[in-house]
Parts: sequence; C-alpha cells; structure tokens
Amino acid sequence: MSERPQRNLSLELVRATEAAALVAARYRDLGKWDSANSAAATAMRLVLQTIDMDGVIVGGEGEKHNTPLLFHGEMVGTGHPPAVDVAVDPIEGSPARALGRPNTLALAALAERWSLWDPGPSVYVEEIVTGSAARAAIDLNLSPAENMRRIAEALQCKVGDLTVFVLDKPRHENLIRELNETGAHVKLNSGGFIVGAMLAAMPGTGVDVMMSIGRASESVLAACAVKALDGGLQIRRAPQSDEEMNRVHAALGKRAGQILTEADVCKSEDVFLAATGITDGGLLHGVEIKRDGVTTESLVMRARSGTMRYVRAIHRLDKLMQFSQIDYTGGNQEKAEDRG
Repeated sequence: MSERPQRNLSLELVRATEAAALVAARYRDLGKWDSANSAAATAMRLVLQTIDMDGVIVGGEGEKHNTPLLFHGEMVGTGHPPAVDVAVDPIEGSPARALGRPNTLALAALAERWSLWDPGPSVYVEEIVTGSAARAAIDLNLSPAENMRRIAEALQCKVGDLTVFVLDKPRHENLIRELNETGAHVKLNSGGFIVGAMLAAMPGTGVDVMMSIGRASESVLAACAVKALDGGLQIRRAPQSDEEMNRVHAALGKRAGQILTEADVCKSEDVFLAATGITDGGLLHGVEIKRDGVTTESLVMRARSGTMRYVRAIHRLDKLMQFSQIDYTGGNQEKAEDRG
C-alpha cells in the first residue's frame, strides 16, 4: 500500500453503520423481516460508495445471505487511495431473529489492503476472546475449564468471579455444562457473536471472556474490534456439517485445525471499526424513534491510536429524505409520516 490511511476513517464509516441501523429498525417496526437485510445492506453500500477509499469487500453479506450486495470481492468507495480491505455486517445475525433480540449491531471495519483474513470455505469457527490483561493466558488447545483457570490466574481472581459470554445455541450444550461446573458466571445470549467479543475485550463491561462457535465472517469483524481494544482472540475452524468439513479439509489439509490469533486475522496495525446499535444491548443503545427525531448510538475505534468514541446522533429523517438516495421509510411513506 503506497499510502497509509491518515484520516480517522471510522468517523466516516459510522455514517454507513448508522444508515444500516436506521433502515433495519424501520423495517423491523413495519414487520418486513424478509426485506430488512437487503434494505440495510443497500443503505450501507450507498454510504460506503461516498467514502474516499479504494475498498474491496473481504467479508460481507453476499456470502452470509446469498445476496448480490456487499459480496466478496466487490469494490466500494470512490476509488481514491487508500487501498483497503473492508468487512461489513449491516445486521449481525438473521434479521428474523436478530431484530427481535438484544445486542444487535450494524458493523463495518477496514484495514490496509491484503491485511484481513479470508475465511475461504469455512463458515463457522470456534472463538475465545479476553481482555489485554489475560490475552497471553488463552489457548484453544486447552479445555474451557483450563482456560478459565488460566484467565483467573492472570486476572488475580477466582474462577467463580469470572463472567463468560456464550451464545445460547444447541451446539454449545457441552461447553455450557463444563463452564457451569467451573463455578463461573455463564452469561447466555441468544445472539451477538461480535458483541460478545467486544464486551470481553473491553474493560469495565462485566464480561471477562467470550467462548462460542459463530460465523467465520463475523470473526473478522470481531478481530478488528479486539485489535483496536488491545485484547486477545483465538479462532479455529469448526465445521458444523459434513459438507463444510469436506470443503475445509479439501482446501486446507492439515492446516484445517490451525489456531489463528487476532494478529493473524487482522494483520494491520491501522484498523478502523464502527458499530451502531440496532437493538438495545450491553454495549450500545438501539435505534430510538421519537416524533421529533430518530436517535442512534455508535462506537467508533481506531487501533493505531487506541481511541474509542461514542457517537450519539439525532437524525431528522424528513430532511434526510429530501436529498438522500436511501429510503428510510421502509417503502411506507404514509406510515412514516404518521409516526412523526
């Protein structure tokens, strides 16, 4: 890359995550679950195209939802330097579930070109994340109980004092049982793979560690956040079907079981990330629609400086709709006007 990014691009990315969150919330309120993801992706893409960058999508919606928007290899931005890899998730999770549960975010991250991990044939990975004080203690080759013991030792506390974030999924039945046996506080969540990683890496959230199996594409965004937060992350491919396992082993052979750290998943030291709350959660407030404006709360981070900013924005959709290409009404202008 001939020119390193010097602008804090997360402050420009946040406009894209805000747009996706606003549209997702509107479609949720209108009950248009099936259309929410494509609408949020369209809104995010329209804003990304206005940012001065030569971006290429390395993790996006095309793989997750089989849509023609924000797919792997798509170019975004104005085409001007800097050249960057871009990872996005307009609605973290399936809209039908994600928009009805807490901790749902719209996210976008970018880093220098060729620096973000390409999951290839992998759909799922197992992941463990903790904060900076315990990042040297985690090891996916060890059992969950042994990891908890090592994390407690690093934090100079008892295992029973630790809180671990786990996705409440059938595939985690054994993990949850083993963690319960350690005496740790198990915080079960219906979704939020990336949120869990961010809460575990960020000080003062009440979450000390995150352990779960989630989508490989989401682990890229998680690694960008963990890198910015100076935390520790490890992932390993975890095929959830025979078909996925065959694809992974055919492509990678013995490397299929390789453990990757945050430095492997995100090789750049100049990483930018923006996240906007769609629904309320432990990290951010969700979109709040009022008669005189719509409020969003976002978190923007830059790894190089270590800076985190919380951005609270009040949006006047009536004014935005006068010049924006984004349909913030969900295709229902009359209903939007009735609500203010």
